[in-house]
Amino acid sequence: MRRFWLLFSQTVTVVLAVWFVVATLKPQWLAHRPELSGLVPVLEVAPDTRSAAIAANSLSRAAKAAAPAVVSISASKTTANPHADLPWFGDPADPDSEDSWSQTGLGSGVIVSPAGYVLTNNHVIEGADDILVQLSDGRQASARVIGTDPETDLAVLRIDLPDLPVIVLGRSETLEIGDRVLAIGNPFGVGQTVTAGIVSALGRTHLGLNTFENFIQTDAAINPGNSGGALVDAEGHLVGINTAIYSRSGGSMGIGFAIPMATAREVMDAIVRDGSVTRGWIGVEPQELTPELAEHFGVPKTRGVIVTGVLQNGPAAQAGIQPGDVITRVGQTPVRDVPGLLAAVAALRPGVPAEIEIQRRDGVQRLTVVPQRRPAPQGATR
Repeated sequence: MRRFWLLFSQTVTVVLAVWFVVATLKPQWLAHRPELSGLVPVLEVAPDTRSAAIAANSLSRAAKAAAPAVVSISASKTTANPHADLPWFGDPADPDSEDSWSQTGLGSGVIVSPAGYVLTNNHVIEGADDILVQLSDGRQASARVIGTDPETDLAVLRIDLPDLPVIVLGRSETLEIGDRVLAIGNPFGVGQTVTAGIVSALGRTHLGLNTFENFIQTDAAINPGNSGGALVDAEGHLVGINTAIYSRSGGSMGIGFAIPMATAREVMDAIVRDGSVTRGWIGVEPQELTPELAEHFGVPKTRGVIVTGVLQNGPAAQAGIQPGDVITRVGQTPVRDVPGLLAAVAALRPGVPAEIEIQRRDGVQRLTVVPQRRPAPQGATR
């Protein structure tokens, strides 16, 4: 019995010694290998499944519907080399010496018609000699300019490619603050990018970006290169054309602006139909009606826009409108501010008489004015 106990104790001692050596020098030999045993209980998502909660809160359907119709635009233009006249720049006898530089700008656009019409910003392609459009599927095509409208910063291009993806046009008039939206474009030239946010505000004006302003404000990230890209709703329908951001750094700060589709549709239809946009014009210089101006001109502080200047022999002057008059209505449209007056006058048909209601010291008067066609802007609006 004593011999068996001695043998048992020696065996245990040897086993413990071996375990100690292995644990010290090769601990990985003692590690548990669940991938080999296959006995660890786990819960895994089945392949190709997606929970109803994720699907309900996702905007992936909207992105898939709209993204193929959003294109990248490269606009190149040749400019004079500012250093070409310097005596130490280049060698006149060198055939490789450059007197001009080629500059390339990047932006985005949206295919809005199977016929190849592309809607974008005017500032994306302004002054360009060559415009190259690249689709999300990798195809490329040179684009020609159908027409531009600098006063709304919109332009219409056309490309010739078969089987084009086309976005569905939405109704920006039905947007409400808080609605979810996606901004799709090519920021910084990194490739097509989708960002999400909400409608932060509607009817933004007085930004000094365009002559005619009625912006959708969103916190969806918009960066350089997104200009001309799509702002779409939760169904993937186009509700705006991204055009500008408020930024101190050059990147997104959560304040972006898009041109509503209601405006873009009107401009696009006019450009495709006539090659340009025809707007009414009466030749007045308007200002917001402040209490100080109302007191100076002796008119009551009511809603409207005060006229501080009238073009000699212009339509307004011929109709009898004078400095100090307060325009309160154009046709059937009430006037509350300067952007409202500009929009109401622009909607008038040149050559067709229209009634304008004004407020003077001695009361309300209704005058008939015959608008003319609005002159083209002399320079860049932006």
